[in-house]
Amino acid sequence: MQLDNKHKKLDLNSPKVMGILNVTPDSFSDGGRFSHLDKALIHAEEMVNQGAAIIDIGGESTRPGASDVSLDNELERVIPIIEKINRNIDCWISIDTSKAVVMKEAVNAGADIINDIRALTEPGALQVAVDANVPVCLMHMQGAPRSMQNAPDYNDVVQQVEDFLLNRVETCLAAGIKKNNIILDLGFGFGKQLKHNYQLLAATQRFVDLGYPILTGVSRKSMFGQLLNRDVEHRLAGSLAGALIAAQQGSQILRVHDVAETVDVLRVLQEVNLYR
Repeated sequence: MQLDNKHKKLDLNSPKVMGILNVTPDSFSDGGRFSHLDKALIHAEEMVNQGAAIIDIGGESTRPGASDVSLDNELERVIPIIEKINRNIDCWISIDTSKAVVMKEAVNAGADIINDIRALTEPGALQVAVDANVPVCLMHMQGAPRSMQNAPDYNDVVQQVEDFLLNRVETCLAAGIKKNNIILDLGFGFGKQLKHNYQLLAATQRFVDLGYPILTGVSRKSMFGQLLNRDVEHRLAGSLAGALIAAQQGSQILRVHDVAETVDVLRVLQEVNLYR
């Protein structure tokens, strides 16, 4: 299994690490740390040197209660750093956005992947993704970011997430997006109670078996804070455990803040797998 974009190919036969680069003032974990262009570029380079194959750039916080960001502000945050990384660092670049205009401008600036928490449901997003002809990541979310954690509820979270993702896959395929350009994200923490997150993590293999690359994003999330009684700065162990559990079940992309530590975990797993 691999991702293809123009002259780039990303082999997914072994799990790849996606490093998170939030160029926002208010993200839940690292808000404001990398909003300056030079600091953002340095951090991106550090993550690639530590083993990240993909840098995921976000210009709007989607934590519960976060303020909306205007189109112009989001463009001002993400386009310069995409251009900088594209010129200076050898890696894949992902744009984390739901806005069609941001998707289009980001791809024009050098982004290789569109990573959309709303699964290309916003106006114009689907057509932009078709025209861009780059890999897209479709995520499940119940509700909207500002209120998604108020009272999320499911009869069967695994089945309902699967149904939603397959419905979006069908829509994307019908619109002209290639099957090998579709990635799925179960949406940990996006409209899920604690038990829902762990039910989905336990069912990762079921989603892998659908035949699309699975992106797992559990890094530093509240599913570890609630379970372990840890604040954001003390969730490394939980995050690594979650990444390992997902990778053991076949998740091909791990979206993380702590790149070096996650790469170490994957190297140990891959070494053990040699003798199984």
